[in-house]
Amino acid sequence: MSSAAKFKFIFLGDEFVGKTSIIQRFASNSFEEAYVNTIGMDLIPKKITVDDKPVRLQLWDTAGQERFRALIPGYFRDADVAVIVYDVVNRKSFDETASWAEEVRRERGDEVILALVGNKVDLTDLRQV
Repeated sequence: MSSAAKFKFIFLGDEFVGKTSIIQRFASNSFEEAYVNTIGMDLIPKKITVDDKPVRLQLWDTAGQERFRALIPGYFRDADVAVIVYDVVNRKSFDETASWAEEVRRERGDEVILALVGNKVDLTDLRQV
C-alpha cells in the first residue's frame, strides 16, 4: 500500500479577510462567529480521498497583521498552493492581493499554484468587489 500524497496549502491575505474561517469550514465543517486573531501561523491537517487514494493536506493559516508579514515567506517556500484570500466587502483587501501574489512569485516563481478566493460573499448589501 502506498503512502498518502501530501500537499501544502498556505492561506495568505490581509487581516480580517476570513482565512481562518475558510480553513475551519473545510477542515471540520465548523464556523466560529467570534473573531480570534491568528498569531503567527497555525497548521491544520486534513485527510481526504481522491480517486480512492488517500491525500494529506497541510492547511497553513497565516496571520494577516502587518507585523507578522516578514515571517510568512519562510513558510511558503515549500508550499504547493498559495491561496490568496480577500474580503469582498473590503476593497483594500482585494487591492492588496497583487502584492501577496508578487511576494509568492518572487520567492517561488511558477513552482507554486496561486488561487484567488473572494470571501464573505453572503454579505451582498455590503459588497465592494
